[in-house]
Amino acid sequence: MPHHIELWVPDLAHASKSFGWLLERLGYEPYQSWEWGRSWRLDHFYLVVEQSPALTAPDHDRRHPGLNHLAFHVADEAEVEALATESKAHGWRLLFPGRHPHAGGPDHYAAYLENEDGYEIELVASG
Repeated sequence: MPHHIELWVPDLAHASKSFGWLLERLGYEPYQSWEWGRSWRLDHFYLVVEQSPALTAPDHDRRHPGLNHLAFHVADEAEVEALATESKAHGWRLLFPGRHPHAGGPDHYAAYLENEDGYEIELVASG
């Protein structure tokens, strides 16, 4: 298991809203908070969003070299659908709607979501 993942974001308020809701919905708890960042923790792992003053670009593009997306296990297909539906009110939009929930293939049940800053997450049914 990774120790932590740190995402540099162009807008801490957007990231706190979208990632905070999602992570807390997945069982993470708020962990750290400082002027330029927030983190959420589950067991020994935590995820950080930070609007660092050292950013060299104004936005994130998941299609550039680097991080494309983060994927999370969820309980089952019903939970994938509930999260996909609820996510709209928290700054996320469904990617690949014409292929949902099998955009990853016929045997893969998941929702692919993108927040308003271009970060993608994948919610994968475990059951």
